[in-house]
Amino acid sequence: MNRSDQSLLTTLLANRHDEAAARATLLDAQARADALEPWLRAFMHRPDTYAVRGAVARALVGVPIGVKDLADTADMPTGYGSPAYNGHRPGRDARIVSMIRALGGTVFGKTATTEFAWRGPAATVNPWNRAHTPGGSSSGSAAAVAAGIVPLAIGTQTVGSIIRPAAYCGIVGYKPSYRAVPSEGVHPLAASLDHVGFFGRSVEDVAVAHALFVEGAPQAVENEAAWRDHFPRDTSALTLGVVRTPFWDELIAPHQHANFDASLRTLSKGGARIVELDYGADLPQMREATLTILAVEAYRAVGDVAARAPALMSEHMRVLLSEGQAMPLERYQQALLLQAHVRSQSAALLQGCDALVTLPASGEAPHGHADTGDARFCAPWSLMGAPAVNVPSGWSDANLPLGFQIVGAFGDDAKLLRVAARIESMLKFERRAVTI
Repeated sequence: MNRSDQSLLTTLLANRHDEAAARATLLDAQARADALEPWLRAFMHRPDTYAVRGAVARALVGVPIGVKDLADTADMPTGYGSPAYNGHRPGRDARIVSMIRALGGTVFGKTATTEFAWRGPAATVNPWNRAHTPGGSSSGSAAAVAAGIVPLAIGTQTVGSIIRPAAYCGIVGYKPSYRAVPSEGVHPLAASLDHVGFFGRSVEDVAVAHALFVEGAPQAVENEAAWRDHFPRDTSALTLGVVRTPFWDELIAPHQHANFDASLRTLSKGGARIVELDYGADLPQMREATLTILAVEAYRAVGDVAARAPALMSEHMRVLLSEGQAMPLERYQQALLLQAHVRSQSAALLQGCDALVTLPASGEAPHGHADTGDARFCAPWSLMGAPAVNVPSGWSDANLPLGFQIVGAFGDDAKLLRVAARIESMLKFERRAVTI
């Protein structure tokens, strides 16, 4: 049986109360990882064996889940993507890891992250073309899901670290509303911006994660009928607000521009009402506030480590910390005020639309591995703390995936996921399999 393309729901229902099925799922994932990891390099650490005994009645029994190596695991090394933490073993699990274990899930391994979730790249490559980046900072989590090793992986996003790698790897990325998923035990980059979220191969996969980890509703996945009641197909009238950023024409590759416009036409033909919105100068101001908060809070989070081991910091990190140390307090406070304002007004910013739609990135995954891509297309929504989803929307001429970003109102994640599922069904992305 090929489990690498099964949905998360199918996998967890097949494993429920069946220890043999749960073990087989983990063995299949282990075999696929063994075959792909020599070149993919999605994981920093994987255990030699996995146990499922005693967990067969729980929702995620036998489900292998990748956990970004920014989240503490007491039984595995946690390096935060930095040589300053080589061999580090935390004293206890991060909250999200404890939640996975409580639901019977298996932490399949620690997925590669950029240095402290900033720009120092991980060794992971794009599963569709090894010469390209998978994006970052959640590089390993995105690649592991796209390669069919795990059906679900944990990522984090400070600016664009879930949505952008999901787009580059041709999968679904879901950044929940700020603090919808607890971040205790996840190394901060910028606490006012850091989000914990999920990667899956479909919107349904991340909606299952939302039900389990955000809503705390394991009863929703007791069986197919329970799931359909919990996450029904949305057939109501759909209005989508298009947000084209001020740097749209300057930065966006022609293939991404064409794909986005084609996606809008498809959605319009499918019955969606498409409305062009004008945010004017607000988006550059929001991006600048994001970068201000990021620099100051990164200095607070990493500055002490950098002072103890400066030679172990990348140039990317040294520049960021220098900016944060020099940032005027008043500028930082103004950025926080803007953040509070836009978050409180997030529903109004939708201007009566069910969701906003925009780009997750400027185009396909960049060539090379020194840079993980431009996050500015995600910055406003990370500042706002609004939920966002990437759904794959096509392939470039170079056979690399392209994405389509959907944004909802702060705290209204369930509605966003229903809208995203509907958009996914209309766009009909051609899914492919990474071959061993």
